[in-house]
Amino acid sequence: MAVAPVPAPSGRARRRGTKPGANKVQNFILHIVLSLGAILMVFPFLWMILTSLKSFDQAFLIPPKWIPNPVVWTNYPTSFSSLPFTRAYFNSFYISAIVITVTLLTASMAAYAFAKIRFPGHEAVFLLFLATMMVPGQVTIIPLFLLMQRIGWVNTHLSIIVPSMLFNAFAVFLLRQFIRGIPKELEEAAIVDGANRWKIYWSIILPLLVPALSALGIFLFLGSWNEYFRPLIFLNSIELYTVPLMLNQFKGQYTVDWTLLMAGSAIAVIPVLVVYMIGQRQIIEGITLTGLTGR
Repeated sequence: MAVAPVPAPSGRARRRGTKPGANKVQNFILHIVLSLGAILMVFPFLWMILTSLKSFDQAFLIPPKWIPNPVVWTNYPTSFSSLPFTRAYFNSFYISAIVITVTLLTASMAAYAFAKIRFPGHEAVFLLFLATMMVPGQVTIIPLFLLMQRIGWVNTHLSIIVPSMLFNAFAVFLLRQFIRGIPKELEEAAIVDGANRWKIYWSIILPLLVPALSALGIFLFLGSWNEYFRPLIFLNSIELYTVPLMLNQFKGQYTVDWTLLMAGSAIAVIPVLVVYMIGQRQIIEGITLTGLTGR
């Protein structure tokens, strides 16, 4: 006598076997952990804003006074006018603009060469190029300073702009991963039509790179705007200072005016927040597409 096969349990039946309370507990714990992480991330920024609205005496009260009373709004105009912040903002903006523009161009050309052009030893050269990301900047800063001093670029913005815009291994790696996902049939069709490498790069590759270039441009702006180490080494004149260096001028030999420093820091972070709020979609799309298409 044949035995009828037992049907496999459906998805709904399998789900009935799981404890509904277990998922709720797991979700609750996950939300608690994420909330604690968010609070830890927001706390320094909140402390900066609250301190920027306090008087000098309130900033040093023990135990600390969280809510400023009275609120000292004059810290913001005072911090902005006590030092040449207008000049520092201009320096940071134009340095960032040049670095972003040239880096996007040079990195995209290098990425196209590494991704699509098969020359002898291209994999070894790319790995060697990528290995430079493992070398800390503090290791190469002395040879770089000696080079800048030899060519007379110390205490000029060229010492900050040129090395940043001509060599960025992370930018090349990010764009290479994206370009490798572009179908080779597009190149083959262009070659049949008589296009050379430059024409293929400019007319086909570059327009397709817009999502990745947008994300990379935002990363470059954040890195250039917040850079402190190399400007500190190469710049001596206050009229050449960028925003991070100008903020450091609130630190005296024996004391620090924390209220003005926090107010200046809050002003300095505004462009970063604006850029991130405007470009957060491009960041997510660019990184997602790069990760999915890279091979």
